[in-house]
Amino acid sequence: MKTLKDVNVGETAVVVRLHGEGAVKRRIMDMGITKGVEIYVRKVAPLGDPMELNLRGYELSLRKADAEMIEVK
Repeated sequence: MKTLKDVNVGETAVVVRLHGEGAVKRRIMDMGITKGVEIYVRKVAPLGDPMELNLRGYELSLRKADAEMIEVK
């Protein structure tokens, strides 16, 4: 299983499934990360956390702990 955390800078991935439960999953979905969405990993902070993503026409910063809950292909 490949997660968003494993995607390298400059690569694009498509969301396959969201893991997690309750409020955490709801928060991820509220940010626009849903099944079938293409996510471009723009850059990663110097210390590795957070990641800067482009999706649905906007930029989003996401912690790696949250990125682990997003399964991609």
